[in-house]
Amino acid sequence: MSYAGSCACSAVEIRIEGEPVAVRQCWCRQCQKLAAGGPTHNGIFFTADIALTGVVASNSRVAASGNELTWSFCPACGTQLYGASSARPEMRAVRLGLLDEHGLEPTVAIWVDEAPAGTVLNPALAQYPAQPPAPGAPR
Repeated sequence: MSYAGSCACSAVEIRIEGEPVAVRQCWCRQCQKLAAGGPTHNGIFFTADIALTGVVASNSRVAASGNELTWSFCPACGTQLYGASSARPEMRAVRLGLLDEHGLEPTVAIWVDEAPAGTVLNPALAQYPAQPPAPGAPR
């Protein structure tokens, strides 16, 4: 399976050749800041399966998990592209909003203990209060 998409201004394009090892909804405070108050929705793909064109900017910080989290975005329009963890450099958490017609749905909600008051979580999703087990196996 392949996936493709672009940022809001089309300056960055993505193509992914492969299936995600997980599809997650993340409620950590950092993701809420990146997503303007809600969760991020991410397909976890192997880095080797991802091809990007265009200029990409990034920032890093130490996450609540203790790992270095790097988030990448289009410097022209600010669209979130993906997140990366120092714990799993072989994977990227691609923001689902970047992809065109992907049909992917989260099966897991993570860091739910950090969800804002009044959040209604989908009971069909597996839920983790904080950091979940690592998705998939390294290649």
